[in-house]
Amino acid sequence: MSYDKNDLKRRMDGAIDALHKEYGGLRTGRASTSLLDPITVDVYGSKMPLNQVGTVAIPEPRMLSVQVWDSSNVGAVEKAIRESGLGLNPMPEGNNIRIPLPDLTEERRQELSKIAGKYAESARVSVRNVRRDGMDSLKKDDLPEDDEKRLQDEVQKLTDDAIKKIDGMLSDKEKDIMTV
Repeated sequence: MSYDKNDLKRRMDGAIDALHKEYGGLRTGRASTSLLDPITVDVYGSKMPLNQVGTVAIPEPRMLSVQVWDSSNVGAVEKAIRESGLGLNPMPEGNNIRIPLPDLTEERRQELSKIAGKYAESARVSVRNVRRDGMDSLKKDDLPEDDEKRLQDEVQKLTDDAIKKIDGMLSDKEKDIMTV
């Protein structure tokens, strides 16, 4: 595997895009179908995104509902929502699962901030893994020392830029969560 700056940049951008999606699921006050996007459900022997086992809807401003297509999966969907770390308490009613959104207490806001921090740290780890892959490929390329050093600096700059973006996104999300 040889060094490819565009591939490294694409993979780092992928980590940032994934973080953006996860933050989309961290809605604060109102119901949003994207709140459930990060949830995967254990069904049919594999993990599937929630939106592939049911239809997510917003029947009321502070309520979500999931219409599960296969009634044998209702328990698995309920469990996945409950264990998602989003602080939701699903209530199954037949094939439908109602999910009231809790009021945002100060404690809940702090909890959401911690979740946002975990998502950001996960994205940072992904970026650092891409950096490590890039550095490893540079070592294997057997380049002249000057070229290798220049390219290592380039990889480090890509990494620093990606981490700075992630930190900015976390800061913005924390402001969004803590604003009353």
